[in-house]
Amino acid sequence: MRRWVRQADIDDGVVDGQTSSEQSELVQLRRKLRRLEMENEVLRRAAAYFAQDSLPK
Repeated sequence: MRRWVRQADIDDGVVDGQTSSEQSELVQLRRKLRRLEMENEVLRRAAAYFAQDSLPK
């Protein structure tokens, strides 16, 4: 319970710290970053695969 009181104080601007909305945004941004990094890796591997296929023999 003490944690919720402290977070409420932070959200109200009484105490310095990361607000609940900032924490939520950070979680969302980290998830988005992780997803984009995975998508980027898939695209990198696909490009390498198709580049191998188009090499002259």
